[in-house]
Amino acid sequence: MDTGNTPARSLQGTGTMSHVAVFDVETQLTADEVGGWAHIRDMRLSVGVVYTEADGLYHTFYEDQIDALIQMLQQADLVVGYNLIRFDYEVLRRYTTAPLDDLPTLDMLADLHRILGWRPSLDSIASATLGHSKSADGLQAVRWFREGKWDELTAYCKRDVEVTWQVYEFGRRNRYVQYRDRRFKMKRVPVNWTLSA
Repeated sequence: MDTGNTPARSLQGTGTMSHVAVFDVETQLTADEVGGWAHIRDMRLSVGVVYTEADGLYHTFYEDQIDALIQMLQQADLVVGYNLIRFDYEVLRRYTTAPLDDLPTLDMLADLHRILGWRPSLDSIASATLGHSKSADGLQAVRWFREGKWDELTAYCKRDVEVTWQVYEFGRRNRYVQYRDRRFKMKRVPVNWTLSA
């Protein structure tokens, strides 16, 4: 595990949450290469990053460190992510029999889907809410893995986690996030992303 000693840039301070962990993974293969999205476990983990609010650090894990990654998630009071349930947890299930469904989880995409009836991208929510977004995409992350560009790959995953954390923190404190509709009009989505969410 590489703690990286990388401090998070907080929008409005750390708040009073006791132990929030924000989580994201990148994969070695694309969905097309494994026969579609029904085979997420076959995509294999290339890197996973966990930001822990308690210490303000990004912790980096590679494929041979899955047990330590899962242990860190199990120690959290709340695991936060974007599409955690349908994607990130599925990637991890290749490597563990741990009951990931029992983790105290806030999947922001699942929550927004429940409210809106459709699945906005993290990029679109971050752009409208924060004024900035992700730095690349999952396909580029797979290319970096194949090229052995671990610094670029890890930095991208950390950036994803940072954006996820900032969206979560904004929603937690302001009780809404934003998106743009088909006419590019800014809309607010009310959310309740507290520890008990």
